Amino acid sequence: MPGSAPWRSLRAIAICAVVIGWSTVAVSPRDQRFLSANTIDVPPGADLQAALDQAQPGDTIRLAAGSVYTGAFTLPLKSGSGYITVRTSATDAELPPMGVRIRPSDSHLLATVTSAGGSVFTAAPGAHHFRFVGLEIAPTPGTFLYNVVTLGDGSETEVAQQPHDIEFEWCYIHGDPTVGSRRGIAMNGGNLKVLASYLSDFKEVGADSQALAGWAGTGPFTIIDNYVEAAGENLMFGGADPRIPNQIPSNINVQHNHFFKPLTWKTDDPSYAGVHWSVKNLLELKNARSVFIEGNVFEQNWADAQSGFSILFTVRNQDGTAPWSQVDHVYFWNNILRRGGAGFNVLGYDNNFPSQQTNHLEIHDNLVYDVSATWGGNGAFLQMLDGTASVTVDHNSVFQSGNVITGDGRPHTGFVFTNNIAPHNLYGVIGTGHGPGNDSLDAFFPAHDFRRNAIPGAFAPTYPSDNFYPANLTDLKFVDFAGGNYRLANGSPYKSAGTDGRDLGADLDAVATATCGAINGTSCKATDLQPPPPSGIDLPIVAILAAVAFAAIPIVLLLSRRRKGDR
Repeated sequence: MPGSAPWRSLRAIAICAVVIGWSTVAVSPRDQRFLSANTIDVPPGADLQAALDQAQPGDTIRLAAGSVYTGAFTLPLKSGSGYITVRTSATDAELPPMGVRIRPSDSHLLATVTSAGGSVFTAAPGAHHFRFVGLEIAPTPGTFLYNVVTLGDGSETEVAQQPHDIEFEWCYIHGDPTVGSRRGIAMNGGNLKVLASYLSDFKEVGADSQALAGWAGTGPFTIIDNYVEAAGENLMFGGADPRIPNQIPSNINVQHNHFFKPLTWKTDDPSYAGVHWSVKNLLELKNARSVFIEGNVFEQNWADAQSGFSILFTVRNQDGTAPWSQVDHVYFWNNILRRGGAGFNVLGYDNNFPSQQTNHLEIHDNLVYDVSATWGGNGAFLQMLDGTASVTVDHNSVFQSGNVITGDGRPHTGFVFTNNIAPHNLYGVIGTGHGPGNDSLDAFFPAHDFRRNAIPGAFAPTYPSDNFYPANLTDLKFVDFAGGNYRLANGSPYKSAGTDGRDLGADLDAVATATCGAINGTSCKATDLQPPPPSGIDLPIVAILAAVAFAAIPIVLLLSRRRKGDR
């Protein structure tokens, strides 16, 4: 009966089971995947390397917030697949919540790990399953480091030698503000993640520098919700030849980041700080496959050590020993690109050494503005060089001062340019040795699909039909062009005029949603940006089921005894 002793016991134990389950649910989401088997506290002045050597999979190494640990530390190879977490002693409640990026102003909550020579952290060959949370990782003041963190250096000759399953979350990783550093993280391994972190002051005089760079790893690589600052290339894949045959960094996910170069590095800006760092671009792919780039803000790139293009998909067999090098299947969606000397530079084949062909690129639904010669480049939106295959440029809203498309080299096959808005300016679509419009399109983009684009200022007879050639941008009737609202107003003749029935240009509502919070580091759709939950049954459910099963044993015995007593 419900009021009998066994039922009362069952009800009480069921409530306990729910409480146990709820308490498990209440564990911070950032720690639920990494519940600690053992915590190793490393007080100030203690031996962090010894703790790294001692720790076993599942352990947490806890460093004192506000303290500094100095040394060049090695992540040792361990057996097992549990993560070793190295974290600040500040609690999760003190750190930014899920979906909010760490900032330099949070430094007092972080434990600082530095090196005066050699990388702060270097992964031993094959090292795996390390996770860093709430750390400031940097050179000792006044020190130039080549790699602040080294996760493989590209000398590995087989995949088993590469580090894998290593994560950085809520970390402030930076070079020295005065002398710089060449690179933040060398990412040459598998399943490497950088999440909700702040990377800055990667800069060098007379040489390339990157916040994040990988040239030999297998992937996947996950780069989500970070501030990414570097003088050379903020993010780059390729740039040196892998020693593993046919290795191409693959499965690269780049979402909701802010890529930025401060004007204090620009020699002609009033804020210039006096050191001429070598500036190149915001993102470059030289050897990469299956790359998804969405919801990022790319801004402030100018001509300096390169010609001012902000985004480069330029295949390179860098040292001549990797003819398999390729850039293919790249998806650049729902991003904002602004304040740069030029837009995209795409190269079909390496012009220095043999390479594979660049192919299957999609550039769609992006907002591109203030791309102009005032930033030192040629102001072009898209430069297409030497025989790419299957490049699609669709539904972009572009406001640039130079060419819409520049073509050169071998013809490009499978080229699609549809539903875009871009002013013609002086030359519009032009290739070397040919005139604007059809002459250049036929020469460099045979069998092109060039439809339903609005190109204000173009001379219509020299361009393909089934496009729109208004006299000027004003004729497109934007909601508030001067105020930065580039949506088409309800009275615009170009609403619903696309090949797919959509408005011409980018879906700016989708762009706004995808990039919301990318600059200030607060996600507007946090659940979409977090690492996936662990596979299998969720831990809270396991806890509840285990508690119920455990509780059922005495209940079954009690009822069994009662039945015997009733006989």
